[in-house]
Amino acid sequence: MTSFAPDSIVLNRKLPLWYQVSQSLRASILGRSPRDPLRLPTEEQLAGHYGVSVLTMRQALKELEDEGLITRHRRRGTFIEPHVRRGAPVRLLGSVDAIVAQQSGMKAELLDHGTAPVPPELAEYFPDLAEAATYHRLRCDEKTGEPTNHARNWIRPELAARIDPGDLAHRPMTKVLRDVVGIGISRITDTVEARLADPETARLLEVPLLSPILHYTGITYDPAGRVLDVAVIHYRGDRFSFTVTLDAT
Repeated sequence: MTSFAPDSIVLNRKLPLWYQVSQSLRASILGRSPRDPLRLPTEEQLAGHYGVSVLTMRQALKELEDEGLITRHRRRGTFIEPHVRRGAPVRLLGSVDAIVAQQSGMKAELLDHGTAPVPPELAEYFPDLAEAATYHRLRCDEKTGEPTNHARNWIRPELAARIDPGDLAHRPMTKVLRDVVGIGISRITDTVEARLADPETARLLEVPLLSPILHYTGITYDPAGRVLDVAVIHYRGDRFSFTVTLDAT
C-alpha cells in the first residue's frame, strides 16, 4: 500500500523537536489532496525523513493521535483520519465584490481601535503619514463561535473619522469603506504567506504556539492610486486555504 508523503522541514534545534515535527506533519495532513493515500510511513521511515530519533517521532505522532488527526493500529500501521475538518477555502477571485462577499458572514469582535505610528514595514503605503488609524478585530465562526482569524487594519485618519466602529461588527472593512463611507475602490492587491503563530496570534486563535497560519496582506487603492487601507490578517492554517482563479481573456 502506498504511504502518504509529508513535507520536509528544517528543524530549529532551540525548540522541542517533537513539537516541530508534529506541527509540520499536522500541516501536511491538513493540506493534503483528497487523492493522497491515508496510510503514513512507519515510525522509522518518518524519523529518517525528519532526521530525528524514533522516540521523538513517537512523541510527535502521539500528539496528532490525541488531536484526532491520525489513528494507530498494531500490525496495520498509522492512518490519517479521512474526515479531518479542513474548513472552507478563502477564494481570491479578482473582484472587489467577490472579496467583500468572502469577508462577510463572520462574527467580528472589535478588540481595540485608535491611532498609532505607521509601522516601518507599511511606511511605503503611507509615505505622507506618520500615524494612521488602526482597528483590531477577532473573527469567529457564526455557528461554533470558534476563532478563525484576527485582522488589523491601518486606515488613513481622515477616513477613520467617518467610520462608526459599530459597523465593523457585521461588515468587513472593504464594505464599510465602499458602501458606508462612500469611497471609490479601484483595486485590492493580496499577498498570502505561510507563517508560524506568534504568541499573540496563538492566544487569539486558540492554537498552539508555532502552529501553521496563513498571513494575508491586502492593500486597498482608490481610483487615483492612493492607498486607503492596509489589512493584515492571520488565518488559522487548519481552517482555511486560499484559491486564486485566473480567467483567460
